[in-house]
Amino acid sequence: MNILVCDDDKEIVDAIEIYLLPEGYQVFKAYDGIQAIAILKKEEIHLLLIDVMMPRMDGIRATLKIREQYNIPIIILSAKTEDTDKVVGLNVGADDYIAKPFNSLELVARVKSQLRRYTKLGTICAKEENNIYQTGGLMINDDTKQVTVDGEEVQKLTPMQYNVLLFLLKNKGRVFSIEQIYEHIWNEDAVNVDNTVAVHIRHIREKIEINPKDPQYLKVVWGVGYKVEDIPPR
Repeated sequence: MNILVCDDDKEIVDAIEIYLLPEGYQVFKAYDGIQAIAILKKEEIHLLLIDVMMPRMDGIRATLKIREQYNIPIIILSAKTEDTDKVVGLNVGADDYIAKPFNSLELVARVKSQLRRYTKLGTICAKEENNIYQTGGLMINDDTKQVTVDGEEVQKLTPMQYNVLLFLLKNKGRVFSIEQIYEHIWNEDAVNVDNTVAVHIRHIREKIEINPKDPQYLKVVWGVGYKVEDIPPR
């Protein structure tokens, strides 16, 4: 699989390449957001690691532009550790966030985790089973990875957003806590993850609900968690 690493610090890019090459990944290098977008247009990239603070085009603006066309997993790299910076990265469409300085083992583990989900989505590998899940006018065809609401296709769900929605729809009517959702989707212990899950939920609502502030499908159960409402098919 091909991984694009984008950071204006060439030593960091080279170090990440050293971590990833033994795992069998091919690494492409960029040093600002403009270069990253140019490589995405020419090469088949399966995951992007991108720094926040860079010249010409920073990681936040680059992620916004990339999300207009590509649904590959994006992991934000940043020296910033403030929760607000993490939320900004997730808000613009990133799937995960790693604060610098990072542990090489953690970096590789997060890359593998994101690629596993990307593969399971069928963006690379298609499933043979006919898996269709529905509540009311919301439907997911897990064979084609198509999400529709009242027959209209939902555009630009990120792999992580798709996974969260699919998990809740498969278990429609059942309430899951933030920690349960995080541990099921991210496959790691849930520690201070409220904002991470809430940001993904908000973005899903913006894409599937007519009125995200008064959702029909993806509902909060105050003090408990979230659920997809069980509604008879239309």
